[in-house]
Amino acid sequence: MARLTTQQTRRTLWWLLVLILLAGAYHYAREYVRRHPQDVPWTALDLRDPVGRFTLRKLVSLGDQPAQCRALLSLAGIADVPVQPKRDGGQCGYADGMRLVRNMKFAPSGLVTACPVAAALALFERDVLRPAAARHFATEIAAIEHAGSYSCRRLYGRAEGRYSEHATADAIDIIGFRFADGTHVSLVRDWRSDGPKGAFLRDVRDGACGLFATVLSPDYNEPHADHLHLDQAARGKMGWSLCR
Repeated sequence: MARLTTQQTRRTLWWLLVLILLAGAYHYAREYVRRHPQDVPWTALDLRDPVGRFTLRKLVSLGDQPAQCRALLSLAGIADVPVQPKRDGGQCGYADGMRLVRNMKFAPSGLVTACPVAAALALFERDVLRPAAARHFATEIAAIEHAGSYSCRRLYGRAEGRYSEHATADAIDIIGFRFADGTHVSLVRDWRSDGPKGAFLRDVRDGACGLFATVLSPDYNEPHADHLHLDQAARGKMGWSLCR
């Protein structure tokens, strides 16, 4: 049997090294996907997972999958209740409304949002609001004060032009927060504060940007001086969002 030449031996060893590296890379990638499904685009969304690089895009895509969205809420133990579709004619109404029934209260109660907003709010409460409340006030949030979700109107209430995400309940306006120790934080009063209330609100705005396609705060313009506007506009499917 002919012996391998030095060049053939080196080539064989080189290919063996390549195969070992490829096998290692495959194993690492498989384990990474298994441990961090929220950080890759092709895995299914699970609301029990931490927020990751592709969580926002998956949340926005739920707008085309109302049954899947509701199943995810149920799987995560979130008690929101489906409501009857609403049709106001034209471009107004929703087919995937959820009445928000959960431990953290909304004031006024009875809030209904589109399912992708309900799903994002669940993660917002768990991964943004609760940690921020503990960090800045060493207490828990008792209620989220809001100015509603569904409203059959165009942007800024104009007579013409594009319809608001509120027209499909795909948005919510948050105006303040009440805490278990009696503390109250208001967007219109406390946004510019240099103390813990202002810091809390800005942390909340920044955290929301990883979960909602649009986050508009008092920093954006005068019409948003008194609230945080959060919505799941379809542009989030393309991987970009508006955070101001």
